[in-house]
Amino acid sequence: MPQRSIDSVIQPDSYLIVSPDTPVREVVCQMAKARLSAALIAEHGVLTGIFTEYDATFRVLGARLDADTAPVAQVMTHNPVTTTAHHPFGHALHMMYEGGFRHLPVVDHNRRPVGMVTSKDALAIDAIELEKELVRREEITVIL
Repeated sequence: MPQRSIDSVIQPDSYLIVSPDTPVREVVCQMAKARLSAALIAEHGVLTGIFTEYDATFRVLGARLDADTAPVAQVMTHNPVTTTAHHPFGHALHMMYEGGFRHLPVVDHNRRPVGMVTSKDALAIDAIELEKELVRREEITVIL
């Protein structure tokens, strides 16, 4: 699993891109509709930030900001750490662990978003591997 490239793990439609001037409430509604826990913020197609459910909780609700009027640029994480699709998935997991975050934007050489790696991706792959192992053990038990 760790040596698989990031582009083999990320889902093409599993990320959301919004502009920096989008009101926070609209971003959160789009995230909820898409069942995503983060949105990438891009201006002229170039990644400028990331907004996560953590930001919504602490930088908006906790700060008592008006989600209807506050632009997402006001509460996003500016210039987030990124990776590219050709790096190994294990490298992305290591970056997320070291940085203490659960979302890692994937960009091309021009910083244009092409996807996002999440901690959920790692869990999904672990679940697949566990299922394979359980099937293998069941087959061994049947043979014995």
